[in-house]
Amino acid sequence: MDSRHLTAHGTPRYTNRLIAAASPYLRQHAHNPVDWYPWDDEAFRRARELNRPVHLSIGYAACHWCHVLAAESFEDEATAALLNEQFVNIKVDREERPDVDRIYQIAQQMLTHGPGGWPLTMFLTAERLPFFGGTYFPPEPRHGLPGFPDLLRRVAEYYAAHRETLDGQREALAAAFASIDPPAAQADLVLGAEPLEAARAGLERSFDARWGGFGGAPKFPHPSSIERLLRHWRASAQHEPPDLKALYMAGLTLTRMAEGGIHDALGGGFCRYSVDERWGIPHFEKMLYDNAWLLGVYADAYRASGDELYAAVARDTGEWMRREMQSAEGGFYASLDADSDGHEGSYYVWDREEVRATLEADEYAAFAPYYGLDQRPNFEGRWHLYVARAAGPLAAELGLQIAPFAARLESARAKLLAVRERRVRPARDEKILTAWNGLAIAGLARAAHALQCESLEASASRALSFAQRTLWRDGRLAATDSAGGARLNAYLDDYVFLADGVLELQQLRLRPSELRFACELMDVVLRHFAAGEGGFYFTSDDHEPLLHRLRTFADEALPAGNAVAARVLLRLGYLLGESRYLQAAEAIVRAGWAPLTQHPQSHATLLNALEELLDPPEIVILRGEPDTLRAWQRELSRLYAPRRLVLAAAADAEDLPPAIAAKPARGAATAYLCRGSICGEPIETLAALAEALRS
Repeated sequence: MDSRHLTAHGTPRYTNRLIAAASPYLRQHAHNPVDWYPWDDEAFRRARELNRPVHLSIGYAACHWCHVLAAESFEDEATAALLNEQFVNIKVDREERPDVDRIYQIAQQMLTHGPGGWPLTMFLTAERLPFFGGTYFPPEPRHGLPGFPDLLRRVAEYYAAHRETLDGQREALAAAFASIDPPAAQADLVLGAEPLEAARAGLERSFDARWGGFGGAPKFPHPSSIERLLRHWRASAQHEPPDLKALYMAGLTLTRMAEGGIHDALGGGFCRYSVDERWGIPHFEKMLYDNAWLLGVYADAYRASGDELYAAVARDTGEWMRREMQSAEGGFYASLDADSDGHEGSYYVWDREEVRATLEADEYAAFAPYYGLDQRPNFEGRWHLYVARAAGPLAAELGLQIAPFAARLESARAKLLAVRERRVRPARDEKILTAWNGLAIAGLARAAHALQCESLEASASRALSFAQRTLWRDGRLAATDSAGGARLNAYLDDYVFLADGVLELQQLRLRPSELRFACELMDVVLRHFAAGEGGFYFTSDDHEPLLHRLRTFADEALPAGNAVAARVLLRLGYLLGESRYLQAAEAIVRAGWAPLTQHPQSHATLLNALEELLDPPEIVILRGEPDTLRAWQRELSRLYAPRRLVLAAAADAEDLPPAIAAKPARGAATAYLCRGSICGEPIETLAALAEALRS
């Protein structure tokens, strides 16, 4: 118990149950005067004993408004006393428990008809039934929101007056959750390309033609939409005319983000979203999943366009992940906080005179106008860096060629980064999440492939080794590794994102043991997550029972687990000749067909799987001498071919899957080009392979 918070009689007002929590976010709340419980049976048992409602608070370590709510209310003695007297209080880390978070985000939206978000504030019965909720509440009435203490009193009064009525709402709530499940696919359903075209049209309607992106402020990167546009352009390149508008929309969005304040101009990587439509001022938290996904998209855009800006952004994002987010053991940490030294963004913003004092005069002359320091402050009287001027005209004004101008910028960035690193750093959430590490492995592998970068490949390999060594035990995955070791039953996303990362990594170097690991992961998914209606549940069949077992197909902040599963199963099925994988993949797309056709833009990753189901992926198997194979792989890696999987195995490689072992080397290098389940004759020259790929 924490002896700092005692009653007048010297007895503790609350028990400190979070101090030993594995989650850094829960430990952040360990010294609140609130009598917090973690999510467990004890909390709900206590609620029944005391006949009190449950106050459920869900957030995450990097969440700025979660910190604001904590400072205003959870650290306030009077508010804490009200919470302790009237409620049983549960604190949840949404990143560790996305199952709990998803259930109550949906419930909040059903109850209030308002948007979800974090912090999530929900009120439940002791039977875990939600009856009211919201997100952030201020300490006093403000901007149309009630003050949190007044809200707590009204909720407690309502609960006392309607206790029996609330207990009887389980069936109504179950019916409401059931109504969001996709309907069963019709037996005679014929899958077609119509949703692909509908999504393309919808993206153009929502596209911001000036600043890029989709919709207005606040503006999120939406990597799934950018990826869909790139793939749509590539598919159209086989026809006349190619869809250059799709490539333009993807490119403008990536360029504006790279130039905007959402991108860290000094240290690399991206913040979670921008508060304005220009990508200028972000909420400053940096999430692993955003950067992992964007890393792969920028690498793909570089291959699609040849634009060196995209290569530079991919390189500095990958290096930021390696430098600041990868543990010594190889796993990737979850996030960096928005705040440092008690203020949001203070680690990232600048005083103009500090910049001037750090740089040489010629460096400052280039840096200041390029990054907007010659304009008015843009963040609370200080400057947050963004690209304010085009490099070419500015270099000309300074009488410089572009190369020496770029060298001055690079020198200035290095000096300022060194100064910044001496500041109080944002807190880092050092839990390691399996799903996010799967995204990181895939993003690093795609970037390593596009940039021919050995350090990014090595980083991805280390992360995979960590996952196999630490998170995979007795044939099952753990969802997270943190202070208490690997723990929590893994979710669908954990399995399929990691399997996808394994597959991407095989395109850099084929390791049969890793390929078998991907199959083991997907076999667990087939055994423990399958839904009778097709597709997969988010939780396994031996998971803790919750109000509803969700089965979703839409992308959110992460790609949809069902959609990634479909793509992985398709590729493994064709690569290894496994019909059961192909059948499961088609069943996923059929199960998600109704929401896919109703809201195609929200299902971009499932559209990618549909595309490969309708037009099976190209699989290129290379066999031969290692040096020649590497040369062929380098040539193939220059091309943006999102529906192509290239795997190379030395002529004397052992322990290969039968489908690959059956394709022998004939000379220094031999290629086998397979489209779906049909493989062509051996190809023995790189020129002949290139010609076959064009046909």
